[in-house]
Amino acid sequence: MTGILTAVLWFLLIGGVLGVALSFAAKYLSVKEDPRIEEITEALPGANCGGCGHAGCAALAEAITKGEALPSACAVLDPDGVEKISEIMGIKVEHAKKTVAHVMCSGTCSVARKKYAYEGVHDCVAADRLAGGDKLCPNGCMGLGTCVAHCKFDAIKIIDGCAVVDRSLCRSCGVCVASCPKGLISLIPYDSVYAVACTSAELGAVTRKSCDVGCIGCKICEKNCEFEAIKVEKGHAKINYELCTSCGKCAEVCPRKIIRNTHGKPSVKIEEKIEETV
Repeated sequence: MTGILTAVLWFLLIGGVLGVALSFAAKYLSVKEDPRIEEITEALPGANCGGCGHAGCAALAEAITKGEALPSACAVLDPDGVEKISEIMGIKVEHAKKTVAHVMCSGTCSVARKKYAYEGVHDCVAADRLAGGDKLCPNGCMGLGTCVAHCKFDAIKIIDGCAVVDRSLCRSCGVCVASCPKGLISLIPYDSVYAVACTSAELGAVTRKSCDVGCIGCKICEKNCEFEAIKVEKGHAKINYELCTSCGKCAEVCPRKIIRNTHGKPSVKIEEKIEETV
């Protein structure tokens, strides 16, 4: 009986010592979380899209409190949200320049030629592993919708075998940019009027054989731009939006009509465009 009592006493003693140790550790060794993290997390949209480069909204909130990211780092956040987070941080409001996703390809089924009939997994990454996809153009949109599957805002649709962005729904999170295995999607200034819808890096003669509208690098746009805002690099035209005045001269002279007015029909929804193509 004495042995049992002794064992119980030892257990109580050990439990008491451990309890005191844990209490001490909780009080003096615990890492206190910055209360601003929770406030900023609540101010963020909660999409957890990863477009900011962080694992989610909570991770971005922590980065903001550490000074590793700006309050405007979230492209999905509206101006009011940026102001609220800036107020929490006690810093001056810094609004990021609004951007929108743009698919740099116009290779629809009606203009882009194919090298084989793909019947595999409905995923661009998978198709790209099979000889770079079914289109002759190595830089053409495969139209299997990997970007569509990753977009949390339903801002991208596949129309006639090519991805199209609905500017009214795009939140410029950048997830589609990262998901495209061909690197065809870019974030361009929202207020930009013109954009090049091609990234072909082939010689003009080769591009002509694979696509009816692909950029052939003729440099006519470059020669006619008074502001040196458009240059032909690696086989296709690129616009420098810092210099572009949206005069439209490049689009006017382009023989392939690959430089498009991104605001041509801003009120027309993608669903209506789909009906037009049926």
